Amino acid sequence: MQTARRIRKSRPGRLWDAMWGRLTAADFFNHALQLAALALLCFFPMLIVLTAATGRDTAAVVIRWLGVNQEAADAVASLFVPGPGSDTVTVVSGALMALGAVAVAGTLQSWYQLLFDVPRHGWRDVAVQVVWLVFLIVFGAVQTALGRVTGGLPLRSLTGFLWAAAFWWGTIWVLLSGVVRWRALLPPALITSVCWLGLGLFSARYFSASIVANEQRYGPVGVVMIIISWLVAVGVVIHLGAVVGRMLTDRTGGYGPRAPLPRGRGPGPLA
Repeated sequence: MQTARRIRKSRPGRLWDAMWGRLTAADFFNHALQLAALALLCFFPMLIVLTAATGRDTAAVVIRWLGVNQEAADAVASLFVPGPGSDTVTVVSGALMALGAVAVAGTLQSWYQLLFDVPRHGWRDVAVQVVWLVFLIVFGAVQTALGRVTGGLPLRSLTGFLWAAAFWWGTIWVLLSGVVRWRALLPPALITSVCWLGLGLFSARYFSASIVANEQRYGPVGVVMIIISWLVAVGVVIHLGAVVGRMLTDRTGGYGPRAPLPRGRGPGPLA
């Protein structure tokens, strides 16, 4: 007990308590579950349509995100076998997919508004969500192009990390409507990228084995279960990157002391 108290009173212990307090205050785990459900029901259908329209392989995109080995990649690819008429999209299904994509963007936006103390702005937030979806599509296209021209694992890893940092940097800035200045958002973007890299390394080992084992035991449903777990981990990574990055910015005086914001009013630009 005395050792535990000394650890909690130490500098790392206090930092851990502060970080955990912010994460639990943001209800990060329930938010991560929400993202997993939305992504599975709304975002993946849109991804399938977009990749088909651009001549890309949906399975290859998902496998690259997961970062799994070849055996697990084969199991994931079996989920995305196109059937007859799979390239046909009705007006109703297209509208539902668009609304679902906006819902995913809105979820991310509400998280960042909560974590960075930025109030909502009603219908203006919807326009920002559409802008972010365009940003996401452009990012994906450029990432694919970079993957074709960069050779060698070290160069690909470095390029991937830098491009991920640029993506998260732009994502947070766009979803917060440019209220927070670029400089203050760099630490959250970098920490999120580090966490994303860690998730990739973890995924290559743990999720690869889990996908193979679950497919053998439960079939395609078992693969879907692991993908849902990975989506939950993505939600945790987003929260962790934002919280730790915000703490670093606070410690360096990037935000400065802030009084609670009046309801309905937005903050001024932050240093």
